[in-house]
Amino acid sequence: MTQTISRTQDLIAKETKYDSGVYNKHSIVLERGLGAKVWDTEGREYIDCVVGISVANLGHSHPEIVKAIQDQAAKLMVCPQTYPNDQRAEFYNELMSVVPQHLTRVFPCNSGAEAMEAALKFARVATGREKFVAMKRGFSGRTMGALSLTYEPKYREPFGGLIHETSFVAFNDLEQLEAAIDDQTAAVIIEPVQGEGGVRPATPEFLRAARALCSKHGALLIFDEIQSGFCRTGKWWGHQHACEPDCTSTCVFPGGCAVKPDIMTLAKAIGSGIPLGAMVMTAEVADKMPKGGHGTTFGGNPLAMAAGVATIRYMKKHDMAAQCAELGAYFVEQLSKIESKKIKEIL
Repeated sequence: MTQTISRTQDLIAKETKYDSGVYNKHSIVLERGLGAKVWDTEGREYIDCVVGISVANLGHSHPEIVKAIQDQAAKLMVCPQTYPNDQRAEFYNELMSVVPQHLTRVFPCNSGAEAMEAALKFARVATGREKFVAMKRGFSGRTMGALSLTYEPKYREPFGGLIHETSFVAFNDLEQLEAAIDDQTAAVIIEPVQGEGGVRPATPEFLRAARALCSKHGALLIFDEIQSGFCRTGKWWGHQHACEPDCTSTCVFPGGCAVKPDIMTLAKAIGSGIPLGAMVMTAEVADKMPKGGHGTTFGGNPLAMAAGVATIRYMKKHDMAAQCAELGAYFVEQLSKIESKKIKEIL
């Protein structure tokens, strides 16, 4: 008797047969998404609470983003950065309109890990130092450089000696932070809201202390906004919550801000699903890197740039930061009404 194999089973078998094996696979096959919903090959509908691991801030297959990608794909999909490109120029202009005003230079890449790798290289060249300070329970990526700053031992230990000498301090612990930073520190790396570490926000006091200590010792301050950026927290950037009480959601840190970073790493929601990352920095940091000191084949490609332009313009036009703040407050209010021992904490 011949056993009939469903399309779902067939697809899973095909994928797992040649897959690297590093991921735990679910037993469904997703094939379509729109807005906050996705559908599997059996036609079942789900509300997607994963959103591509904090990527689809505008939902799946947003019509305006899809159109921008389709239009660009018909014109030009790849263009190395040695040649200026219209979409790259537009992307730089849009990105600089929403990042802190003192960050005036950008290195485009393809992912958050690549953005962090760029940040580490630029920081070492700019300071002439090799030591870093990162946070316990922090996550900066899985490439060998970024892995040096990722705290969880299960990610680091299988790979032996890592590239960067890193001291880990307890998140939001001012005493440990002060003890760890000295005149040999190249940079301090902080996620304004720890993601994998438990969705834990940095306190305003901690971020302000980090800025002051970095300035005192000549170290750079790097904010990892890969997951907390692009309106996810109710402001454009997670560290804006450490601003003074009268700071607006569109604050771009005009001079003298107590928490302004020297470098920010960006990715995830920046391209609405198209692989795209960026590292933005001050001109002082950028100018220390020699020509050819860093590079990328696909970073800044026109297709990703078009997706980034459309994403940022949509977020600005529809004030997505305010929408996130409103919906976030609503969810906290509604969740707080649920009496369940399974709910330990609501942030």
